[in-house]
Amino acid sequence: MTSETVTTVPTADQIRRAPKALLHDHLDGGLRPATVVELAREIGYDGLPETDPEALGVWFREAADSGSLERYLETFSHTCAVMQTRDALVRVAAECAEDLAADGVVYAEVRYAPEQHLERGLSLEEVVEAVNEGFRLGERRAREAGHRIRVGALLTAMRHAARSLEIAELANRYRDAGVVGFDIAGAEAGHPPTRHLDAFEYLKRENNHFTIHAGEAFGLPSIWQALQWCGADRLGHGVRIIDDIRVAEDGTVELGRLAAYVRDKRIPLEMCPTSNLQTGAAPSYAEHPIGLLRKLRFRTTVNTDNRLMSGTSMSREFEHLVETFGYTLDDMQWFTVNAMKSAFIPFDERLAMINDVIKPGYAELKSEWLFQEASGKGL
Repeated sequence: MTSETVTTVPTADQIRRAPKALLHDHLDGGLRPATVVELAREIGYDGLPETDPEALGVWFREAADSGSLERYLETFSHTCAVMQTRDALVRVAAECAEDLAADGVVYAEVRYAPEQHLERGLSLEEVVEAVNEGFRLGERRAREAGHRIRVGALLTAMRHAARSLEIAELANRYRDAGVVGFDIAGAEAGHPPTRHLDAFEYLKRENNHFTIHAGEAFGLPSIWQALQWCGADRLGHGVRIIDDIRVAEDGTVELGRLAAYVRDKRIPLEMCPTSNLQTGAAPSYAEHPIGLLRKLRFRTTVNTDNRLMSGTSMSREFEHLVETFGYTLDDMQWFTVNAMKSAFIPFDERLAMINDVIKPGYAELKSEWLFQEASGKGL
């Protein structure tokens, strides 16, 4: 038996142990339910729909599973409500890093909107510094637990608000202190990215990185605007690029001008399968555009979006894709290398992460069949 004839569809344990890279994860969408309950008690917030952690976790998933992006976004009022103090932000960020590391994530870019954490008197700078402190604390705790992870922050501006230039300037000030880039998020319909051109123009002048939520709840125009007007480095979600791809009855594929541009330019797509099912951006895992986009070799990546609301993790996302599409460890490595190539850290650091962490990790997993075979023969 050779490695070519061995089925390399990974087990759940292998998926968990595989090194993974995450580009699209919201800090306020990934809290532990128990942490939400404890922080609410500490600050006297009585708006939670449930005070039992297990029941609260179920409520978040069910409330988010509405088929509507707007309803999905409503769930964040509760998590943001308990993230208004320095100590709370440090704790949430540290637990985020720990949870991701325990799930096999070796590199993560976690995004949050500083403007949503000012209700109890924190300044924008204090919010950023608290979250950065939490990430560093979580990285240290992860190392002590035998896991390695590197976390960078993406500062998000809310697309319905008018603070995007201010947040972009904040991201630029902290670009060498834990912040790796900028993002805009929130309801897409009625809030086009072109409203924030001053922020994007500023970041381009500063040679800084940014991604834009586009092509999730809104269609091709939002993707076109994000790329051609705003100059985004990556697309947050981007699932609606499928609307510019035609598959004929005989299986032949024709790409429209925009889809061809996205593929030709290797523009990264931050795909979040479970979240997309919840918001109605895709009807099922089997019908999610990621399957076709993988075959067509778009720069697709796999992400969690909001681990609390989706009841998910990077491992669970890959488990769904492995079950649906029969993906192997080679496919997982392809998605992971795509993500690492697309990260907002310097090129030499991305290359080292790929060559010294990701590829060796997958090579070790793919070699395990040798020892299982030998054991089975009594050797």
